[in-house]
Amino acid sequence: MQKNPDGVLLYTTWPGKDVAEACARTLVSERLAACANILGGALSIYRWQDTIEQAEEIVMVVKTTRQTAPECVARIAALHPYDVPVIADVALGQASGEEFLQWLNESVK
Repeated sequence: MQKNPDGVLLYTTWPGKDVAEACARTLVSERLAACANILGGALSIYRWQDTIEQAEEIVMVVKTTRQTAPECVARIAALHPYDVPVIADVALGQASGEEFLQWLNESVK
């Protein structure tokens, strides 16, 4: 495992696969992300406007760099249909190897 101070994962949820996929394609094509993984079948239970809600959602994990993360977060927010989307970043403390880190850094701006 390689120490990686620059790699970031962004976690966000979406109401459906089509909107998540459209956002992922935009992020990768604009070189704001190296990759986005779209995971289906998430059940979210949450409080909204003082009511407990439940919804099926899509989880998207975006691989980017610390330098590009702010622009990537702004782009996700602009494309997101939710009033209050979650876009959380998680720094990659370690990554699988030098080849992965090189690919990640070469794939974004």
